[in-house]
Amino acid sequence: MTGLGYTLPALVAVALVCGWELAILRTGLFRRPGYWLSMIIVLSFQIVVDGWLTKLSAPLVLYNSTHITGIRLPWDIPIEDFLFGFAMVTAVLLLWERERIRDRKVRAYE
Repeated sequence: MTGLGYTLPALVAVALVCGWELAILRTGLFRRPGYWLSMIIVLSFQIVVDGWLTKLSAPLVLYNSTHITGIRLPWDIPIEDFLFGFAMVTAVLLLWERERIRDRKVRAYE
């Protein structure tokens, strides 16, 4: 188990998204309760769907065991899936927030 095939990209994705927010965009998204509430909602649905897809008793999605850490949380979901999910949803919300801020600036100059 090296985890390099799936774990490393998942960790890099989380680091890049967090770094993008904290060092470049600075939207304040991580300080908003609404963001964390939305992440709880996403996580809830991710557990149900991903749990069904990855359950070891009858998996629909198979992972090469040498590409993941082997850490599986509720319903046999690889921890890497949660990392990628966090990075993906956060990146989309940051893009949305960036556009909202740009739109406000454009309206201020009209």
